[in-house]
Amino acid sequence: MDYIWVAVAFACGFLVKQIKLPPLVGYLTAGFGLHALGVVPDGSLETLSDLGVTLLLFTIGLKLNIKSLFKVEIWGGATGHMMAIVILTIFNCLFFAYIGVAYFTGLDWTAAALVGFAVSFSSTVCAVKILEDRGEMRSRHGQVAIGILIIQDIAAVIFVTFSTDKSPSWWALALLALPLARPFLTKILQKSGHGELLPLAGFFLAITGGELFELVGLKAQLGALIFAVLLSGHEKANELAKSLLNFKDLFLIGFFLSIGFTALPTFDMLGAALIMSIALPIKSGIFFLLLARLKLRARSAFLASLSLTNYSEFGLIVCSASVMHGLLAKEWLVIMALTVSISFVFSSIINAHAHGMYARWRDVIKRFENSGRLPEDQYSRPENATVLVIGMGRVGTGAYDSLRENLGKDVCGIEMIKERVSAHHNENRNVIFADAEDPDFWEYISLEPIKLIMFAMPNYLDILEVLKQLRHAGYGGKTAGIVKYEDDRERLLAAGVDVVFNFYQKAGAGFADQTILALEG
Repeated sequence: MDYIWVAVAFACGFLVKQIKLPPLVGYLTAGFGLHALGVVPDGSLETLSDLGVTLLLFTIGLKLNIKSLFKVEIWGGATGHMMAIVILTIFNCLFFAYIGVAYFTGLDWTAAALVGFAVSFSSTVCAVKILEDRGEMRSRHGQVAIGILIIQDIAAVIFVTFSTDKSPSWWALALLALPLARPFLTKILQKSGHGELLPLAGFFLAITGGELFELVGLKAQLGALIFAVLLSGHEKANELAKSLLNFKDLFLIGFFLSIGFTALPTFDMLGAALIMSIALPIKSGIFFLLLARLKLRARSAFLASLSLTNYSEFGLIVCSASVMHGLLAKEWLVIMALTVSISFVFSSIINAHAHGMYARWRDVIKRFENSGRLPEDQYSRPENATVLVIGMGRVGTGAYDSLRENLGKDVCGIEMIKERVSAHHNENRNVIFADAEDPDFWEYISLEPIKLIMFAMPNYLDILEVLKQLRHAGYGGKTAGIVKYEDDRERLLAAGVDVVFNFYQKAGAGFADQTILALEG
């Protein structure tokens, strides 16, 4: 049976990718298709699914700045949205019950509130996958979305903890001493080196955190998240997250398949699920209005709200607990599973066109923008520069230093990670904070003195998006970019980038050139 899952999942993922949809749409389709054909999953699929979600939360925690959760736009956006959705869902459910729609007729105020609570969450798995595929995990809107997801996950864990018959042990209080273990945990990472032992250390720490929390009556995934937060900020945390990336994505396929195995719906259940799914644009709109009122830029609010336009796997857990206590009919678990699946497909499709949607509707969207500005949403102009380097990671920093020191060029770096900008300022580099994919930024600055723009960005799709914005802004200078794969190089050249550097292919040539210079010297 394991071969069947792999074969069908690959086939469906491959096919939907050919029509420009995210592979997870194919995995969801594969799950429902296998279920319809009578395939019965064994325990290995559930194990794979649990491990995928555990690694997902662990990698999120490695990059999480815990202080960001206390920002008003994060906790205010999460709690305000949750309350609004619960209230609206109560009235909607009671309205459909009044007109006699199947499965709504048996809902009272309490049951309707539980349904509202279930659909108030957005999917961490789906949203993070979308952000990762677009390379926007560290962007402003990506960080806002992740912060809101963490607040929601904490609320879900609290609900599940108090809704089960099993109460946390008094030993759970001992977990408050976990920060004292940080030196020991970071020492493990340092001693693990850079090879295969490093991702194995990640598996070990994520599962250890889960086992420890389960031992005292708390959710295992919460333990993985907390262990990762203890490691966040350490120099090895980012390297560890990268080493786990492919493992996490592979194991999450089990999660998407397992959604389809939850249950097969009837036509009445499908109708109820479609009613719930129609509310997705309303869910997104409430997020957008809240975040805009909390002084985010219209673009950041719009993109964050789109990435959160889905229902969560935690909704299934809430419904399961409610069914177990007799608060909801068991059919609602099937309805919720189908609703979550539809939302994943919807979210994947609209987020694939998110930047184009903003460009098309920008004038309307910006009408909702607050006149105030949060510190993280204030852009600077590049001063006295003829060359811009977009993306100030290791490659961008190397290009910046070489242009400035060896060629004497006036260079300015553009970076969307605030902490990285501060670090460059400490090294006396001219780097400004901005999101190069934001058309508002290019309208804000003057491009006339700029002769060359270098794209030191890891995702070629991001380069194509910036190139589109530059054309709209009337930029006529030269461009250069880096890629990891030869087919991406051909795409960028076809799109009009003047010089494209294959990072891996040219690394050996650069190494040889530097060695020859050293020998001749």
